[in-house]
Amino acid sequence: MDADPAFRADVLAGLAAPIPAIPARWLYDRRGSELFEEITRLPEYYPTRTETALLERHSGEIAAMLGTGDAVVEFGSGSSTKTPVLLRAVKPCAYVPIDISGDFLRESALGLQAEFPDLAILPLEADFMRRLDLPPQIAGAPKLGFFPGSTIGNLVARTAVDLLRAMKETLGEGSRLLIGMDRIKDVDVLLAAYDDEAGATAAFNLNLLHRINAELGGDMPVEAFRHRALWNDEMSRIEMHLEALRDVAFTVAGTGFSIKAGATIHTENSHKYGHRDSRLLLRAAGWGVVREWTDERQWFSIILAEAEPPRFAP
Repeated sequence: MDADPAFRADVLAGLAAPIPAIPARWLYDRRGSELFEEITRLPEYYPTRTETALLERHSGEIAAMLGTGDAVVEFGSGSSTKTPVLLRAVKPCAYVPIDISGDFLRESALGLQAEFPDLAILPLEADFMRRLDLPPQIAGAPKLGFFPGSTIGNLVARTAVDLLRAMKETLGEGSRLLIGMDRIKDVDVLLAAYDDEAGATAAFNLNLLHRINAELGGDMPVEAFRHRALWNDEMSRIEMHLEALRDVAFTVAGTGFSIKAGATIHTENSHKYGHRDSRLLLRAAGWGVVREWTDERQWFSIILAEAEPPRFAP
């Protein structure tokens, strides 16, 4: 299989950067997606079960606000584990899951089709970081974007706003967006969620090196790196890194690189938001907040927003 040219470009540029970094989306090949689903079931990983409980508790209210007959468009659908809760409540005319991992996407869509045999399910393999053309079957339907899991937190603010604007362009004016956002909380809780005792998150992070070796002809010594998670208070985010345990030299796609012991490759951010932070982020991208729901501990929020027309106010 030929390597994705975007993957090759990002890896080569990221490893050559003064502070090596590789965009988090490349963590999600088939094996990476499977490992992440394993992570979501861990006792330390609170986001999935907290958000799922919020959806189950408030799905009736969400459906009453939305009405029925929307086409639900899920960005980064993965295994679509939370999706059935929403689909049962809003009774959409169609469901469009979008994901960069094609095999995983199609398998998940087949599983969901068995659960909803009368629903039109139209999987779209794509990188949703840019405006997309949705399937023509839903051209005339109102759109509800679904972006759970606080995946928006993987992006720095500038890129997050760009993504939210791209979603607005994909869905169109008047569309709505149901988005999950993780909240700021005790640092020990956050660190445990991203560095679990079972080592699933470490395997997920290190899998990126296996992918580079397999798809880009690399010879990175995986055993010479370890997973590190840390809290960056100034940036309000958990960071994931791959730290070199010794001086290493390797090649990727015929290009040579070296990393000193103790240096890292930055692989993921997970930003956490205060109440006003999340609203400001959405408004900067042209989404007006309609309603927000959070759990008793204020650990996680789901927000319903609406695409607003352009404003010319200062």
